[in-house]
Amino acid sequence: MSKKSSKKIYFTITGMNHFYGQEFLEPGMKVELVKEPDNAYDSEAILVKLEGLGSIGHVANSSHTVKGESYSAGRLYDHFKKKATGKVKYILDAGAICEFKAN
Repeated sequence: MSKKSSKKIYFTITGMNHFYGQEFLEPGMKVELVKEPDNAYDSEAILVKLEGLGSIGHVANSSHTVKGESYSAGRLYDHFKKKATGKVKYILDAGAICEFKAN
C-alpha cells in the first residue's frame, strides 16, 4: 500500500517591485502560477498572477531571493504542467511566502 506524501510545498514571490509592489498582498489571497519557458532570463521562470490585476512577480529562483524553506522555481517547475495556484501565507519585506497547490 502506497502512502501519498502530504508535505506542504512553499514558494517565494519575488520581483514585485517591477510590477505593483506588494502593499496590496494579504494572507489568504490566491495567486496563479504560469510557466514562462520563453523567458529571456530564465528558462524555468514561473510568472505569478493575481486575478483582476495580472502579473505581480515571479517565483524566486536564486539563493538570494528564495526565503526560508521555499522551493525555487527550478525545484517547483516539474510539479505542474502549465498552470498551478498558490495561497499567500506570509508577507515579508522582500517578497511573500505562498503555499503551492497543484491543479
